[in-house]
Amino acid sequence: MFQPSPVLSTIILLLLSNIFMTFAWYGHLKHLKGSAIYIAILVSWGIAFFEYMLMVPANRIGSQVLSLAQLKILQEVITLSVFIPFALFYMKEPFKWNYVYAGFCLLGAVYFMFYHKS
Repeated sequence: MFQPSPVLSTIILLLLSNIFMTFAWYGHLKHLKGSAIYIAILVSWGIAFFEYMLMVPANRIGSQVLSLAQLKILQEVITLSVFIPFALFYMKEPFKWNYVYAGFCLLGAVYFMFYHKS
């Protein structure tokens, strides 16, 4: 039976976690603008529960083979990879070149955290 590596398991769980996180943090801006703030908070907390159900195991699995700094940079790359399509396609935000520039900056961070020996 196929057993994914700890890194692959971490990436998959963080990707799913970030989908929930992005909706918890920003989805209320589209759907609950007219609602009381406490409603938006409760809905966001409810969504965030599922984020944490995925993120905590992801970080525990990932910590077996990655440093804390590598886990953090991996999280940030996945966050941006989820956020940009969310902003463009779900929230209907216009494309901004800043997304591309931020991606290049994160590639630099990945290099320094994973490949640069100091």
